[in-house]
Amino acid sequence: MSLSTLAFHSHSHSLSTPSRPFRPPLLRRPNVVVCSAKPAVSSPSNLSIDVDGRIGPLSQVSGVLGCQWGDEGKGKLVDILAHHFDIVARCQGGANAGHTIYNAEGKKFALHLVPSGILNEDTLCVIGNGVVVHLPGLFKEIDGLESNGVSCKGRILISDRAHLLFDFHQQVDGLREAELAKSFIGTTKRGIGPCYSSKVIRNGIRVSDLRHMDIFPQKLDVLLSDAASRFKDFNYGPDMLREEVERYKRYAERLEPFVVDTVHFMNEAIADKKKILVEGGQATMLDIDFGTYPFVTSSSPSAGGICTGLGIAPRVVGDLIGVVKAYTTRVGSGPFPTEILGERGDLLRHAGQEFGTTTGRPRRCGWLDIVALRYCCQINGFSSLNLTKLDVLSDLAEIQLGVSYKHADGTPLKSFPSDLNVLEQVQVEYEVLPGWKCDISSIRKYSDLPKAAREYVERIEDLVGVPIHYFGVGPGRDALIFK
Repeated sequence: MSLSTLAFHSHSHSLSTPSRPFRPPLLRRPNVVVCSAKPAVSSPSNLSIDVDGRIGPLSQVSGVLGCQWGDEGKGKLVDILAHHFDIVARCQGGANAGHTIYNAEGKKFALHLVPSGILNEDTLCVIGNGVVVHLPGLFKEIDGLESNGVSCKGRILISDRAHLLFDFHQQVDGLREAELAKSFIGTTKRGIGPCYSSKVIRNGIRVSDLRHMDIFPQKLDVLLSDAASRFKDFNYGPDMLREEVERYKRYAERLEPFVVDTVHFMNEAIADKKKILVEGGQATMLDIDFGTYPFVTSSSPSAGGICTGLGIAPRVVGDLIGVVKAYTTRVGSGPFPTEILGERGDLLRHAGQEFGTTTGRPRRCGWLDIVALRYCCQINGFSSLNLTKLDVLSDLAEIQLGVSYKHADGTPLKSFPSDLNVLEQVQVEYEVLPGWKCDISSIRKYSDLPKAAREYVERIEDLVGVPIHYFGVGPGRDALIFK
């Protein structure tokens, strides 16, 4: 079976069927052809050229946020935009965020805690108070960057208000998932939820606590004892506490040069007219309030998380760019109305290399869900969108768009439902658009895209009501089109 056969099979979920009948496949060409367009010259200098004026006019404080269930390719856009900003800041999440970026030579970097502006040597990277920080992972990431020629010295600032994520949080995450059995959330098991839980019940440990090692052991003992009382398989004793305290004494010494009051720093930077780009982790459909709860993350990866995660005022936040794939993916459990199951989903997964940066888990794949995308745009107030992985659809004869939901009895839904029982039973109405059947990965001008690709893009804009200004047509740093 070829990837092109995807176009002729609608979502096979037993509780969500499209209103359109199947149509037999058309005769397909034996090979993908290359569209007639001059290939762009791959050069780092391309990144500094804002040919269509899309980057220069961005507001002083701008943001890049996910529009789906994460993994949309936010890191690549942040990496490119970072050349036009003084500061790139993470505001929420932790090492469950995996952003893959490439340097000018095409070398691949997988980041988890360090903001994606780090490859631009003139950019300062800030890890804000809303982020949960696993120090062993952070130091490993920094060491990896340094060993590959990326200087981090003096370029990473960590909030003294950020909460520390310990190894035991990761262990508790796994125990919690095992306890849930068939109703497990499908977390990355990086300890994010347990760490935020410690924060919310007010017994968490913050970065600033490392400056008070005289009382640090007592605070850590409270956390470890609580975990041991909750989970019978969590073994805790004096040796464990002693070893952790000694380890964190060493971490504290190494971390100190990175630690600042980032609330003060960010507001001073705004007053000094520095340009700031906020990098979101995860995405709106995983938001603790707005996502498909409980199959969500433990933070607010939507626009509201910018202010609470960095300590900046809403009035200073300007342009927000939503990043969305040309199709839809998600990892873990939870409803997925436009999902393509079985071998057909496998074909799209392998064509798009849909495997998690953080965990390596295969992602679930489906058609672009316009209902969910419109909902995300309402919540965040995006000024523009970045449509990524448009090239992955290049071998399809036809492409489907999930444009609306209906109840099982045929009654239309006016909005994205909060009730998962409703969401699991919705019928998806699809529009079928023609594919372009050619390789677009070398194209760098919107006008050079085949007509069918432009019609697909413009139909998304019509349905969502937000312009698409950026297009990803490949994994490389220069594989970006401005419109």
